[in-house]
Amino acid sequence: MASTETMSAIALLRQATGAAHDAVDTAFGAHDLSDAAAYRALLIAHARALPAAEAAMAPLPFARTLPLRAPLLATDLAALGEAMPPPLPFDVGDDAARWGVLYVVEGSRLGGAMLARQVPASLPSAYLGAVHGPGQWRAIRSALDDAAAEENDAWRDRLLAGAVATFDLYRAALG
Repeated sequence: MASTETMSAIALLRQATGAAHDAVDTAFGAHDLSDAAAYRALLIAHARALPAAEAAMAPLPFARTLPLRAPLLATDLAALGEAMPPPLPFDVGDDAARWGVLYVVEGSRLGGAMLARQVPASLPSAYLGAVHGPGQWRAIRSALDDAAAEENDAWRDRLLAGAVATFDLYRAALG
């Protein structure tokens, strides 16, 4: 196995957060998105996590180049007669951890695109349907790898901690 110093940040994140990612996918995968009540519950849970995660990563200059999805989530919830719930508290600390948050938040767009296919046309799906633009995921991966390139193991540990904390935030949002 490659050492963490020779692994790309993306490869390191995938390897180190796989269990946390699977746990979140399993928890959210239990929602039947063809059922309006279950879909509403999924969106409410995301609304408890996403604004907090987007705020946590916002200090990164690169994060400010990415379109926010919380407004789309608020629009979808409003269409379902729901207000945005208060976000869960979430503070990850430094920029290394913020890159971990960014990885999870932007990676969730990929999963959202797959979930959007399960949502009936009669339900709003702007949030789940908000996919990356052409080349955007590649740019995100490159920016993350560039940010980590000259950093040490302590920085990478904080990167991983930020990603795991974000997965934990989403699990906690389910209540």
